[in-house]
Amino acid sequence: MTVDDARVTVVVVTRDRRAELERSLPHHGSPVIVVDNGSTDGSAAMIRARFPHHRLVEAGENLGAGARNIGVRLATTPYVAFADDDSWWEPGALTRGADLMDASPRLAVLAARVLVGSGEVVDPVCAEMARSPLPRAPDLPGPSVLGFLACGAMVRRNAFLAADGFDDVIFFMGEEERLALDLAAAGWGLSYVEEVVAHHHPSPVRDPLRRQILVGRNALLTAVLRRPWAVVARAALTMAHTGPAGWRGLGEAVTRLPRALARRRTLPSRVETARRSLDALDPHKRHDR
Repeated sequence: MTVDDARVTVVVVTRDRRAELERSLPHHGSPVIVVDNGSTDGSAAMIRARFPHHRLVEAGENLGAGARNIGVRLATTPYVAFADDDSWWEPGALTRGADLMDASPRLAVLAARVLVGSGEVVDPVCAEMARSPLPRAPDLPGPSVLGFLACGAMVRRNAFLAADGFDDVIFFMGEEERLALDLAAAGWGLSYVEEVVAHHHPSPVRDPLRRQILVGRNALLTAVLRRPWAVVARAALTMAHTGPAGWRGLGEAVTRLPRALARRRTLPSRVETARRSLDALDPHKRHDR
């Protein structure tokens, strides 16, 4: 068993991806907390047998992105690095990330450069974060951002918990944005740091149509949670004009609307203005995380 960095706990969330876990878990040192979202493919038994040095938490049901909250609460380190069951951190990345977070007390989220697949192509979201139009804060180690990719992000544990982590309204897919907005509203910084690297080898077990539905649904719900009503209306109209996937997304959003409305609160003007500057880049894109 190796220790990546004693200041960082790696939290891995999985559901029915045993083969991916068998590939990714050997890349992790310790401490590692794996939260299983109710897998039925023997993932938990495999982890207990092959990786007994990792802490396994069996949620017993699918909690979506909220399962990461369990891992963060259980962690005893000041920083937490997220990984999906098909991603891992490059050797030395966690130590470098922890050093940067030590040096930047206001930094709540360090968004790493995520390299995709065996070709190690930079994820398009990372390329956009590198070109962030937001003013770069002098106390942060890279461009300021208002989003991140969870599979390649380190968070300051106390800031994450104070912002209530990921929520069950969004559940999964695009869950990062609401959290990013709330952290910024609380005065925390979020920064893209190219020198810190994570690897993502996307699982072949994916449903493109389902992902499209979720992206639209959750963009609308995030707008309901935090954005002005004009932004909500534009998001709904955009979905209404995107065919069956948009219509299904709208329908699913309606069922979650009461919970979103109960948790709705507006952002400080400085954060809303910053978010609008991202909207202005291309109002039809959802890769401004």
